[in-house]
Amino acid sequence: MTTTDRARPGDGLVEMAWDPITRIVGSLGIYTKIDFAQKRVAECYSTSSIFRGYSIFMKGKDPRDAHFITSRICGICGDNHATCSVYNQNMAYGVRPPHLGEWIINLGESAEYMFDHNIFQENLVGVDYCERMVRETNPGVLEQAERTEAPHAADHGYRTIADIMRSLNPLEGEFYREALQVSRSTREMFCLMEGRHVHPSTLYPGGVGTVATVQLFTDYLTRLMRYVEFMKRVVPMHDDLFDFFYQALPGYEQVGQRRVLLGCWGSLNDPEDCDFRYDNMTNWGRKMFVTPGVVVDGELVTTDLVEINLGIRILLGSSYYEDWEDQETFVSHDPLGNPVDRRHPWNQHTIPKPQKRDFDNNYSWVMSPRWFDGANHLALDTGGGPIARLWATALAGLVDVGYLKSTGQSVLINLPRTATRPEKTFEWKIPRWSNAIERNRARTYFQAYAAAAALHFCEQALAEVRAGHTKTWETFKVPDEAISVGFTEAVRGVLSHHMVIRNGKIANYHPYPPTPWNGSVRDVHGTPGPYEDAVQNTPIFEENPPERFKGIDIMRAVRSFDPCLPCGVHMYLGNGKVVKQLHSPAMLNQG
Repeated sequence: MTTTDRARPGDGLVEMAWDPITRIVGSLGIYTKIDFAQKRVAECYSTSSIFRGYSIFMKGKDPRDAHFITSRICGICGDNHATCSVYNQNMAYGVRPPHLGEWIINLGESAEYMFDHNIFQENLVGVDYCERMVRETNPGVLEQAERTEAPHAADHGYRTIADIMRSLNPLEGEFYREALQVSRSTREMFCLMEGRHVHPSTLYPGGVGTVATVQLFTDYLTRLMRYVEFMKRVVPMHDDLFDFFYQALPGYEQVGQRRVLLGCWGSLNDPEDCDFRYDNMTNWGRKMFVTPGVVVDGELVTTDLVEINLGIRILLGSSYYEDWEDQETFVSHDPLGNPVDRRHPWNQHTIPKPQKRDFDNNYSWVMSPRWFDGANHLALDTGGGPIARLWATALAGLVDVGYLKSTGQSVLINLPRTATRPEKTFEWKIPRWSNAIERNRARTYFQAYAAAAALHFCEQALAEVRAGHTKTWETFKVPDEAISVGFTEAVRGVLSHHMVIRNGKIANYHPYPPTPWNGSVRDVHGTPGPYEDAVQNTPIFEENPPERFKGIDIMRAVRSFDPCLPCGVHMYLGNGKVVKQLHSPAMLNQG
């Protein structure tokens, strides 16, 4: 819903709010002040009005239940939480899964990347670039698109840029409907590996309960090859569309642009190296098939997961919580003897303090995660996940598995021959900007990256089965005392789960998904969160006057991060308060 109000008399600004924003996951509000004379956003605040509290009710639980509980944080990326929780528990219990179990988890996570990025790119954020939306907001751009030949028409089948836009029209567009079918196939791929999507039923600490057979991986591979063929059309199609916007609207690189401050926690472990021991985490983190890293102003600051872990700080900023300065410190030093800050997730306490929204004070249930580089608390973002993953992986130059190679400046994605198309190599090159267009472009390239990685994982899994190594799970024992952390990449970016065990039960547990980072609020130093930062100063290219303003440039900036607000704040209802009761016929969906 959009609301409009005139700001202070004489300042020339118009207050406009979108709350909630549609075509994302969860409840996100964007409140702005717009200077229509200068055609620029002057101010922006990002809010979430729902409080959740997994970190509260996880206390006292059996740690073996952690992945089943935390997967319910989100109904779209629950398996990412379950996987990260399992990694966390593997460290706590000192268990190393069999190689085959890890290859199966990698195949499941790859399928999740393929599924979620596809459905968001084509059926949610893609609508921002469809013919109907462009006609309503920039009819002059649509006229130009009708006259512009698509450079890669031979690859994707659409003669003009306008034809691509029409194919993305919701429900009626050809490509929009095709993408829905592709999403169904990728969910099937996930279920083959982990039983159920999005809350896995065969994923446990120590491995998986999946029965591994040649037939199982063949069923996965047949679907994967259809996806690979699909990507050979999708990548050039999106390149044509996004390049056109730069051409048609000079200066469009400024939409959603912010300083390059990217975080990636790495994903897809290599079982040859990953033993889940904290003291070896620097080494096995660098062997991940997506390299962890912090990128500041285009430079790779670190690829060390221990350093990344110790740098995490949770600042309250402008959020609705009490400080925990006078509360217990759970962890003073990590297992290597490094000091752990009081504002690290291992030491966090969640103390909600509901209050009226006040943009001059507190205005959201999302805190302000920051990464401390020794001098500054950096407001890292994930760019929706793919741009940070590809940027860190490209700069590190550590991945080389045939299907994938990071070069130090780019990432090469080598796709094999498919049913109707020859071999194809795509190269994602580090862009000049971190902006809305490049976040969206990276999402398409990472779909191809995930597919190429899955081809490698399939080969490795089949080799294990053919060698007679069919064990997929290892036994473990829950210790009385432990501290642990799990690192991976959720679809939308960085994901870490931090746990403290005492007397065999959870004493403290804090999951930190990407949206608390991207959707964070102004911190105690006055630094805005990434959504806020990306929208502030964004130029307005929309042709509509203020009274018919849709805010499409603002929406493109925000949606490029792929917001998922259920992961931003974690629900807690105290003593079972009934929020809403519905009585409806069984055939009607009240979702």
